[in-house]
Amino acid sequence: MSPSLIQSIVYGLILGGAFSTFPCQASEAYREPWRPQLHFTPAKNWMNDPNGMVFYDGEYHLFYQYNPFGDKWGHMSWGHAVSQDLMRWEHLPVALYEENDIMIFSGSAVVDWNNTTGFGRNGTPPMVAIYTGHYTKKPLQNQQIAYSNDRGRTWTKYAGNPVLDIGAKDFRDPKVMWHAPTQSWVMTVAWPVERKIRFYASPDLKTWTHLSDFGPAGSTVGIWECPDLFPLRVEGPAWREKWVLIVNVGSGAPAGGSGCQYFVGEFDGTRFTLDSSPHMPQTRPTQALWADWGRDFYAAVSWSDIPKSDGRRLWLGWMSNWEYANDVPTAPWRSAMSLPRELSLRETSRGLRLIQQPARELKKLRTRRHRLSSATGSEANTWLRTLQTKSPLLEMAAELDASPGVSNIGLRLTTGAEESVVLRWSAGGIMNLDRSRSGKVDFHPKFSGAFESPEVSPGRRHRFRLIIDTSSIELFDNDGETCVTSLFLPMGKDRLFQLEGAPSSLKVKKLEIWELRSAMP
Repeated sequence: MSPSLIQSIVYGLILGGAFSTFPCQASEAYREPWRPQLHFTPAKNWMNDPNGMVFYDGEYHLFYQYNPFGDKWGHMSWGHAVSQDLMRWEHLPVALYEENDIMIFSGSAVVDWNNTTGFGRNGTPPMVAIYTGHYTKKPLQNQQIAYSNDRGRTWTKYAGNPVLDIGAKDFRDPKVMWHAPTQSWVMTVAWPVERKIRFYASPDLKTWTHLSDFGPAGSTVGIWECPDLFPLRVEGPAWREKWVLIVNVGSGAPAGGSGCQYFVGEFDGTRFTLDSSPHMPQTRPTQALWADWGRDFYAAVSWSDIPKSDGRRLWLGWMSNWEYANDVPTAPWRSAMSLPRELSLRETSRGLRLIQQPARELKKLRTRRHRLSSATGSEANTWLRTLQTKSPLLEMAAELDASPGVSNIGLRLTTGAEESVVLRWSAGGIMNLDRSRSGKVDFHPKFSGAFESPEVSPGRRHRFRLIIDTSSIELFDNDGETCVTSLFLPMGKDRLFQLEGAPSSLKVKKLEIWELRSAMP
């Protein structure tokens, strides 16, 4: 009997048979309690930041911070997986190992279409990884590169490493793009303790010239990490683009701990400048815009080289929080990625906001659909109580209207006796997610509790989409204007919904629930 199967049986006994009838069509190795079935996880061991995300020759590449030797942070290397549809992933061997007392920290990857590096062979462009070398025996981080000539299957570290070294202890997470107007590579890299982002340019990914710095701005409580910079279309009939600068922070996020903030502005090839719109509160140094208001969305970065025929900006984040990530009680793996998401910008009453929706490929996992329309909240609850779903993997889309005078409404997901996750919306524009009684919550003192998002549109109408996996909830409110990502570890196997607040004063315009099939092998 394999060690993973033994662990699965032991954990199943501990949990009292949770998921004993798990209908996921997944292999035994992916049936462990709380193993995500929609989200990417390593087969075993520790994972954190997504790295090197690039599309090439029909494959989405996902590299990630990985410990080949254990289920807690350490020995950072780049794990590797590929997918043709963003949902089903093929695990590949570790791409870049820690060696010579240098860990492989976060970074990015590009396709060097014009072979500016000279690494290409026989007219085929190389893939180039740009990463931070973290020295374990001295206080130093610098930027290094490696290349592949076989679609990312094997990698060679550049003999001339490092390619950028400012002699700093903390200087990391390079995100590189090709900037066509200046015909140069541009690196966006974090200067963490200074709470700054530095921009560099290069003709060949080997020699780099400093361009400018951005910051401090927005949230500066935690160190700055894992930046990204990209143009993004503003929704609407007229074509308009702005530049978005992503800055992940190690602490100080609104829900507590680590989180992902962003800035909207312009990039001229040298300098990033904040948008001057009077609606943008980020022009005040102490304010920040947040990509996700939940506890478990960090280190988010986007894919490079998505074909123009596709045209999407796609990204995902690490679905955990540094306050308790090393203690989440899963085995033999630890940590998952969020669902891949499509990005855009939308003009709102508060100014331009980042819009996120699950990648459209998720719809391929839909199976049985349950639908209700034009009902009261009380009628909807009766319908929900009789709903018999055959999967713990669910997607919900809802449109709800509350009567005047109703101060708040709620949606409760019950997973077992006295075990539930509760979402609440107030008429004043506050959304609250409470996981204090969501199952296994005692493994760390900072996991349990409730957290708020003040970015929900105020009013009586609520329109949202909810994706539920075995151990996570992703909420996309108001057509993706507000996102909330949260882990939860249910002990029971039930999946029962109930509307709360004032059901008799609630009009359900639409309520759809899809059962989803597993994306696991």
